Amino acid sequence: MIDTYRAIRSHSEAICRPLKTEDYVPQPIELVSPPKWQLAHTSWFFEYFILIPNCKTHKEYNPLYSYFFNSYYNYAGDRVVRHSRGDMSRPTVEEVYTYRKYVDDSMIKYMAGEIPQGIKDLIRLGLNHEQQHQELLLTDIKYILGHNPLYPIYSETFSEGEELGGELNFLSVDEGLHTIGYQGKDFCFDNELKAHKVYIEGFEIADRLVTNGEYIDFIRDGAYKRHDIWHSEAWQWINEKGIDKPLYWLDRDGDFYRYTMSGLQMVRVNEALCHISFFEACAFSQWKGLRLPTEFEWEASQHLFDWGSRWEWTESAYAPYPGYRKSEGAVGEYNGKFMVNQKVLRGGSVATPAGHSRSSYRNFFHPHERWQYTGIRLAK
Repeated sequence: MIDTYRAIRSHSEAICRPLKTEDYVPQPIELVSPPKWQLAHTSWFFEYFILIPNCKTHKEYNPLYSYFFNSYYNYAGDRVVRHSRGDMSRPTVEEVYTYRKYVDDSMIKYMAGEIPQGIKDLIRLGLNHEQQHQELLLTDIKYILGHNPLYPIYSETFSEGEELGGELNFLSVDEGLHTIGYQGKDFCFDNELKAHKVYIEGFEIADRLVTNGEYIDFIRDGAYKRHDIWHSEAWQWINEKGIDKPLYWLDRDGDFYRYTMSGLQMVRVNEALCHISFFEACAFSQWKGLRLPTEFEWEASQHLFDWGSRWEWTESAYAPYPGYRKSEGAVGEYNGKFMVNQKVLRGGSVATPAGHSRSSYRNFFHPHERWQYTGIRLAK
């Protein structure tokens, strides 16, 4: 477990290595947390939940850090409101890295001894929590840099996806009873439990994701001005916010460009579409005379197609499975209290850490959010 701990913790710092000091602090919108805050928050998780209550030799680094770096755990007390995380110039970036090392040193010493199974499970949760923040680090960094008019390059080698080939085909799945949810013996989040049977009518699902080129056809057909294909709330959103193309796209004299981690580039028409909201995904499916799959349909058919480059919107509301039980205390706040007004996404993305995705993984976001690497797979 020590080797795994070291590898995951060092990967967070590797993600931040291309940044300049000034890049660690901005918070352009409430959703986007500063990289400095995320590096400290993931360290606070280990200190607050594991070291302080269980390691007698550990001395809390700074009692005020719980106020600074608690995210949403009401059990852990008061905290800086989310939209103000970027207002804090102190602690400095250097001090945050010092804090990380302090926590890491204590954690490694603690893990070298005998640890109860319950604490091992909590450490495993902390590591998976850090991996979730590694994906958020990448997408938040992209938002910070992508809203800078200089369009700075994060990395020349970061790939946002390969080109997709061939026509869009549909794969048939017969009606039947399917087991949904995590069935293994390794780690999973509580929202993947418990595994249960779901009867699904026969359906068809696309063998690949929607491409940029297919979405350009949607734009050029005037779809953002057609009220008949948009949900009422979506229609209000695109008109109030002036939405007429995916996030990071620019229209320059009829040619589409988009910001990538490698800077501003012309849109590649055969690449999988990304940075799209549920509202847009649903409108596109309506425009095509099709629909989005439910999360149950996606899980029942995922072995038939390649997935993992985009989080795929589903038609399913984020809700607990039958038999779901929330853990006691602060850990119980991890997923359960968010099960309202959000849509489920399945799969993974180019920003998901290696080994962190699985077919039962349930991601969730509000319908208008699109700063993640989100895409569209159609069904009928």
